[in-house]
Amino acid sequence: MSSVDPDATNVGLDVLRRGGNAVDAAVATAAALGVTEPYSAGIGGGGYFVYYNARSRKVYTIDGRETAPATMPSDAFVDPATHAAYPFAQLVTSGVSIGVPGTLATWDKALKQWGSLSLGKALKPAADLADRGFVVDPTFRLQTLENKDRFAQVVPTAKLFLPNGDAPQVGTLFKNPELAATYKLLGQQGPSAFYSGALAGEMAAVAKNPPKTPDATLPFFPGYLETSDLASYKAIDRTPTKVRYDGLDVYGMPPSSSGGTTVGEALNILQPQHLRQQSTTQALHTYLEATALAFADRGAYVGDPAYVDVPLKELLSRGFGAERSCLIDPQHAATKPVAAGSPDGRYSRCAKGSAVEQRPDTEGRSTTHMVAADKWGNVVSYTLTIEQTGGSGITVPGRGFLLNNELTDFSAVPDPKDPNRVEAGKRPRSSMSPTIVLRGGKPYLALGSPGGSTIITTVLQTLTNRLDRRMTLPEAIAAPRASQRNTASVTAEQAFIDRYGASLAPYGHTFTPAGVPGSSAAEIGAVAALEFLPGGAILAAAEPSRRGGGAAGTAWPLK
Repeated sequence: MSSVDPDATNVGLDVLRRGGNAVDAAVATAAALGVTEPYSAGIGGGGYFVYYNARSRKVYTIDGRETAPATMPSDAFVDPATHAAYPFAQLVTSGVSIGVPGTLATWDKALKQWGSLSLGKALKPAADLADRGFVVDPTFRLQTLENKDRFAQVVPTAKLFLPNGDAPQVGTLFKNPELAATYKLLGQQGPSAFYSGALAGEMAAVAKNPPKTPDATLPFFPGYLETSDLASYKAIDRTPTKVRYDGLDVYGMPPSSSGGTTVGEALNILQPQHLRQQSTTQALHTYLEATALAFADRGAYVGDPAYVDVPLKELLSRGFGAERSCLIDPQHAATKPVAAGSPDGRYSRCAKGSAVEQRPDTEGRSTTHMVAADKWGNVVSYTLTIEQTGGSGITVPGRGFLLNNELTDFSAVPDPKDPNRVEAGKRPRSSMSPTIVLRGGKPYLALGSPGGSTIITTVLQTLTNRLDRRMTLPEAIAAPRASQRNTASVTAEQAFIDRYGASLAPYGHTFTPAGVPGSSAAEIGAVAALEFLPGGAILAAAEPSRRGGGAAGTAWPLK
């Protein structure tokens, strides 16, 4: 069991000790993360659930991504006076950014299909945790302070997260009895209490009329969420993505996520390059070039498959990967942005691509990830989010949870050629990349990360660190990170720049620090992972320091 938080990990471990399976533990842990990581996850958001069933030896996925309301227009983010997008900071803290939450539907669907616990029993440990409280750590206080200005402008958010006008002090106990009561209600009445009835009405009401303070300076654009949107929401079973990499089967999340396609394509690009035979500097150059190529194709082709004809088979084909791979110059970084390729089934070496425009990245980075495995061999890799740190900033009054700002993942300005343009009922493209790797049909690795569009590069870099650069799993997770998403400069942690910047400069790579030192943005990702060792042992690993350090552990069943 591994997650970003010790209290949440302990909840999952206790479920396993008491005979629960990996799905039970995953849902219980995710609910606990809604308590201790309320700015990253919770029932006001959505996510993607990847599950390996030991009995069938198959991988399954659930798409619990948020959807745009049915009445949302394509120009919802555009200022009619200027015909340009509203400032991103204004869209984030508003009703217009709130999508229909999918997390609770995901939990319910996973438990009914593969779990052994009822929803009520799975939620009870988190409800108890919310009642008794958890000890505030520096990360929780820092994230609160980073959001203080906007939280202070929302009445119920300020009441819950800024008691006495300040972020909770490190070492104090933070309780959320409102969330505890909400979890108990959902445990007793099931998802219908969330997707219909009083709670659904309250969510729609605050989205349409955000509860701002009288002196609020943000515009708080009203949203389009209706109770009918909530009542019609469905989490979707989808076929996972799959690629072969050095004899391993790598499974990921298909669209509406771009995680599985982009990680998978990047691995296909890297396969002919034989990273393990390259020096450290050469391997990092190759990795950065591969992700730029894969991101070009992500931007051109991937969106909600209900609205976009995604060439999924071709994006993940070895032929397309090899065609893209031959564009990597071993000595020089390509000028970015590179062009998208043509996944048309007709592949030749070094084919020309089509022009691509560099688009701004607005995907929120404050997601969370957890992994779980049980004594029967079942495995879960689950990434969930409310988007930006603190989501929309809007807490449902009296209910103890924040609503997402997930719709800002759409491209703000309508473009008929953009697969990620705003459309009513559509799921915005995501980068969440919960991943399970099989060797000989059995689990070998399970991993994922938060981090917006850097999730893809974090998962890929961790995989290549472990598989190609001969690092142990803890070393692969701890290594400094860089993220090339088809932009002129590579976003990187300062530790990566310090260690590798000079050696990569002759290739033409330039680097931009991920964020201001000391801020939460300065770190890229926060991996939680499992490795299945010979003889049946499991290595659980988490971040040693990012986001205050994660927590990983294993459990013996109670007698």
